[in-house]
Amino acid sequence: MSYTRYLFPLLVIGALVVAYFYFTPAAEKNQEKTLKTKVSQSEFVIRVTATGELKAKRSEKIRGPQGMRTARIYQTNITDLVPEGTIVQEGEYVATLDRTELDTKLKEAQSELDKIETQLEQARIDTAIEMRGLRDQLINMKFSMKEKKLEVEQSKYEAPMVIQQANIELERIQRDYDQMDSKYQLTEEKSVARINEILTGKKGEELKRQRLADLSNSFRIMAPKSGMVIYARSWNGKVGPGSQISTWDPVVAELPDLSDMVSKTFINEVDISRVRKGQEVTMKVDAFPENTYTGTVLQVANIGEQLKNYDSKVFEVTVQVNETDSILRPAMTTSNEIVTDILTDVLHIPLEALFSDSLSFVFSEEAGKITKKEVITGLSNDEAIIIEHGLSANEEVLLVAPENEEDYKMVTLDPQIKADIQKRMDEEKKAREDAMNAKMKAVKDQEISSEAGGGGGMIIFN
Repeated sequence: MSYTRYLFPLLVIGALVVAYFYFTPAAEKNQEKTLKTKVSQSEFVIRVTATGELKAKRSEKIRGPQGMRTARIYQTNITDLVPEGTIVQEGEYVATLDRTELDTKLKEAQSELDKIETQLEQARIDTAIEMRGLRDQLINMKFSMKEKKLEVEQSKYEAPMVIQQANIELERIQRDYDQMDSKYQLTEEKSVARINEILTGKKGEELKRQRLADLSNSFRIMAPKSGMVIYARSWNGKVGPGSQISTWDPVVAELPDLSDMVSKTFINEVDISRVRKGQEVTMKVDAFPENTYTGTVLQVANIGEQLKNYDSKVFEVTVQVNETDSILRPAMTTSNEIVTDILTDVLHIPLEALFSDSLSFVFSEEAGKITKKEVITGLSNDEAIIIEHGLSANEEVLLVAPENEEDYKMVTLDPQIKADIQKRMDEEKKAREDAMNAKMKAVKDQEISSEAGGGGGMIIFN
């Protein structure tokens, strides 16, 4: 009795489980077979989507001292730097560079200057002693000449031989005096030249020391203008306290103009042919997803580049941000939707409804009858594709091919109709190209710093 009471509910549950496994998939399969949609007739927008990074179009670079290379200091470290995002006024403190190597060179310059001072003092003493000795010899020779002159006077009553001897002695003393006087003048000139040479060396060392002292003062870096400090970026990453700067790239930080921003993005080579200057852009900033901004394509690179971690080439595209917003900051990530084409009043269907082998075709359903029809397609976006010929508005098409699709015979289009449609499509394409070229010409070429206002993050494609 008790077994019978439990047996019946178990049988009911078992029957339900069996029905679920055997009948539910078939129902879902039948539902899939009947999935369909209507052909839409409306505006058709084609977009290229990519992630970008905000940058300031113009930026004042805060550089390290320009005289480091002259002082043979080729690199140094940043010992202190104000926090990124700090608002500074012109002339206010920004950073300090490591003076260790500079201080060593200053000490060496001072030592060399002290050495020259010692040489100069020694040269002056040696010159004074040498010149004094020469002057004493000249004075003694003058006295000897006076003595010989007296002897000549006294010998005028002597024999001719005595007079001649006295005159010869006088001439000899005169000649020695003249030679000594000439030596004195040459020695004086040589001493002056030597001292001048030492003084020139001293002046050069003083200038060198002064330049090093001035350079030392410039290792304390001040803001060249007012603005927000944004850390510079290099191949090694963001420049900050402890980073090394070189004489070839002495940028410590930047002061971007936040009133004029652009978004730097990269478009893969598959989509770049559709992107042109002047196209409209819808932009969102990841940090503030509730805000939407508009933009215009400002520049499109002519040459692709290979970015790390990407197999295909990409092309740099610069988008002008039309709005000014105080919350926008360099290096913020943006989502950019570039509108490459807008076609009005065209027929289009979801991409899932289009099939192809050697021809493009759809499965159209009317009054329960399914027809396999050839269609001529046009441009597409991520969700739908334009139907240039073969369907009409509100006509129903299947999203999933029938189970026995190979049994349906293709209804093909007349070749002449296809040729006429292709000709019309080519004319419309040319008209769009002409309109786009006119729009491109209306956008003036603008110079944008390649490193303005931060940057250097990895770009992600959608």
